[in-house]
Formats: sequence, C-alpha cells, structure tokens
Amino acid sequence: MVVNTMDSESAPTSQPRAALIKDGPTLLPFDSLNPLMTHQAKHYLCGSIAAFTNIMLTFPIQKVLFRQQLHAMLAAEAVRKLRGEGLGKLYRGLLPPLIQKSTSMAIMFGLYQDLSKIFLDRASGCYTPELVIRSFAAALAGTTEAVLTPFERVQTLLQDHRHHGRFNNTAHTFRTLLSEYGVTECYRGLVPILLRNGPSNVLFFGLRGPIKEQLPQAHTRAGHLASDFVCGGLLGAGLGIMFFPLNVVKSRAQSQVGGPFQPCREVLLTVWRERGGSVAMLFRGAHLNYHRSLLSWGIINATYELLLNVV
Repeated sequence: MVVNTMDSESAPTSQPRAALIKDGPTLLPFDSLNPLMTHQAKHYLCGSIAAFTNIMLTFPIQKVLFRQQLHAMLAAEAVRKLRGEGLGKLYRGLLPPLIQKSTSMAIMFGLYQDLSKIFLDRASGCYTPELVIRSFAAALAGTTEAVLTPFERVQTLLQDHRHHGRFNNTAHTFRTLLSEYGVTECYRGLVPILLRNGPSNVLFFGLRGPIKEQLPQAHTRAGHLASDFVCGGLLGAGLGIMFFPLNVVKSRAQSQVGGPFQPCREVLLTVWRERGGSVAMLFRGAHLNYHRSLLSWGIINATYELLLNVV
C-alpha cells in the first residue's frame, strides 16, 4: 500500500466538502466559498492555473533549452542567437505551450484524481495494491495528455528559427499543416510523447508523497509552500534528466515538415551519429533542463497545492 499522494482535502480523514450520492456519481457541492466548484473539478482548475503561471515565468528558459536540444549548441550561444533575433521573437511560440500546458496539467492532476477515485471504489473488497491502482490511473492520465500533441508540434515549428519565414503564428501554422499535409502531420512526434508522459506521471504521483514526508515538517503556510516547491522541483528535475533523450527525439522529429514519419529508434540513432556518438552531446542542454525543471515543477506543485487550499 503506497502513501496517499492526494492533497489533504482529498484524504479520507479530512472534513468532506461535497456529499456523494451512493447510487450514482453525482456530487452535491456545498462549499460556502464557491458553491459552483465541485470537490473534483477544482483539481482541473488548480492544475491549469499552476501551469499557466509556470509558462509565463519560464518560457524564455524553455526557448534556450529547445535550441540546445535541436542544435546541440551551448547555452551562451543559444542566448546570443535569441538576443540577435530581438525581443519581439523571444515570446514567439508562447500561445501553443500556454494552451497545451494549461490543458495538460488540468488533465494530469484532475483526471488522475478522478480515475484514482473510480478505480479505488471499484477495487473495494478485492486485494489490489493501492500502488498498482494509482499507477494505472497516473499512466492513463499521462496517455490522455498526448491528445494535445499538435500544440507541442506547432510550438516546435514556431521556436525553430529555420521556419520563421514560413510560419507566422499559431493559427497560420495550424492552417498550413492541415491544408498541405493533413491531420497526421500535427501528430508527428506522438510516440516519444507517449513514452514520456505515462511513465513520468506514474513516478511523479508515486513519489510526491514519500519525498514530501522526508522534508522538514512545515507548520505555516509559507513553510508548506516552500516544502511543496522543493518536492515538486526535485521530482521534476530528476524526471527531466531521465526522459531528456526522449525530448531530444521529439524536438528533432517535430522540427521536420513533411516527408516520412521515422521511428523513434531511427531518429535517436541519427542524432547519435550526428553528434559523434557522444553521450555528453546527446545530453547537451540537460544541465539547463535540470534547472528549468527544478524551477518549473517547483512552481507548478507549489501553486497547485496553494490553490487547493484557496479554491
């Protein structure tokens, strides 16, 4: 039985804020602060706002990291190139990740909570370890997030300076891809995203509770905020390093427009050969990715937990 990684409001021992009809899934909310917000729906809202906050704060760092992943250049060189392109292009490609991440985090946190509750209710009375149930719920939530692949696809094209002259903005990029290549072109890079999302979700939700328990106990709101930031940051940074090669494959595959879809293994081998068979070159940008993930997931986790206590 794993440690329950749900927030304190979701724990069975907490004071309920919504009454559940036994013979059906309908929730009857009676939250005095927000009568329209059901107990389950708030996880979607809090996840979405947390992602929105993170993207607005860390997008320039992500853009430097993308250049490193795609071209294996040093961070200083990537920063110089972005400076040369001007401030007007620094936030070029912001809208797709803003939409994609806000929706993705809503699915990640909200659907995980919903699926966990459904599976745990149905497994009541039979011996199924909670670890297995929650892991399955996390993997399904991560797989569902992959429907948003077109937004990652468009973000990649808008961030790649080689396509600046061809794609003007988000709407124009979508129109061009759909009219000239069809829907399937929007899902280029889907396989590495699927390989990344499911396992990373399982590890994130499975380890979030145990890691926080190892941190000094917090007694104030500021202390809890700091603890959630450290917990989320450490997890995000570790998972970012673990799945970094998949993100390199995704960026490389999605930077191509038209032509055959190459298998993940073939794309990885191509990148490996181009970079001289060097592990260090394959992980070029991992150092910056570690710090970006530390900051991003710290912001996401801390903001999410803070909002749960406010909404």
